[in-house]
Amino acid sequence: MESFSTSNDLVQFIGKLGDLKDEHYQLILVQHAMIELLIDKGLFSRQELEHKITEVDRLMTGSPYPMA
Repeated sequence: MESFSTSNDLVQFIGKLGDLKDEHYQLILVQHAMIELLIDKGLFSRQELEHKITEVDRLMTGSPYPMA
């Protein structure tokens, strides 16, 4: 962790962290609402979404350098 030159710097850092937490919550809330609306409208099923999440997770956690 970086050192803070003053206690005021630390307070500002903690405030920014709190703001990021609030923004993250709002983004997740909107994302969840949009997904529920798309499922309700029949654009895709919850099972299709879960399958796609698993597929993307595998891609993201795999090695960026495929073995030949």
